[in-house]
Amino acid sequence: MDFTLPNEAVLEVKRWPKHTIAAGCRHTVALSSDGTVTAVGDNRDGQCDVSGWHDIVAVAVGNVHMATNTGRAHSVGLKSDGTVVAVGWNNYGQCNVSEWRDIAAVAAGWRRTFGLQSDGTVVAAGRNNEGQCNVSGWCDIAAVAAGDWHTVGLKFDGTVVTAGNNRYSQCDVEGWRDIVAAAAGYLHTVGLKSDRTVSAVGLNKHGQCEVSGWRGIVAIAAGSYHTLGLKSDGTVEAVGMNEHGQCNVSDWRDIVAVAAGCTHSLGLKSDGTVVAVGGNRTGQCDVTGWQGIQLPGRSF
Repeated sequence: MDFTLPNEAVLEVKRWPKHTIAAGCRHTVALSSDGTVTAVGDNRDGQCDVSGWHDIVAVAVGNVHMATNTGRAHSVGLKSDGTVVAVGWNNYGQCNVSEWRDIAAVAAGWRRTFGLQSDGTVVAAGRNNEGQCNVSGWCDIAAVAAGDWHTVGLKFDGTVVTAGNNRYSQCDVEGWRDIVAAAAGYLHTVGLKSDRTVSAVGLNKHGQCEVSGWRGIVAIAAGSYHTLGLKSDGTVEAVGMNEHGQCNVSDWRDIVAVAAGCTHSLGLKSDGTVVAVGGNRTGQCDVTGWQGIQLPGRSF
């Protein structure tokens, strides 16, 4: 699959993006082209118990910030009929999604889950102590991203709304325009612009917001302390913490989608295989045998 764009090409907001790979703190989930789901890594709360899922069209994972060192997490699957399934840690009701209907996209953060409905509104389940689930008034939303403490909504007009903790200015996106995709990390927010450049706000202790020099980016992902940018030529940029090698992506080629977890990074290749780098203590990077992973729809 050729993802090279002509110089004059401009990205547009993609309605209801459906992610086919997802990286948690200690586990990885991927959607196969037959609608089933595969998972590897920590399964202490049953977050990898997805073998019975079918008719899935998108996946998401919620996790905890790596500093907590608990590995508590959940996994979410969007079904073709607009309903949602979830497994894993549910202490805050983040897996209580069985009654959701008409869902077009899903997102998951620490201890919470979001469903983007086809009318552009958003539903939420889970912890709301910091107001990160205060999304009931949102409308005209095209995509949702969830960090550990904050939630980001991308509107059809290319502007961005947020809810939740703003201690490190990770919610200071009021001036953003022409955004076509958004990602949320532990305490930072990343926005991809229509001209294929990238903006970032929030905690920058490890340089995870140093993206101003990026060009030719067509997709983004945010981990706890690192940020990934997929280029139009199928290569990947990475900035931020690299203690576990999660930014060692310079040799990746033919990548069509990326995902970032707490300490690991994933790349989906055009042939349906997956590459991974970074922390692998619980086997979350053991994806070398995966084949037939669903490729994302083109968003540009």
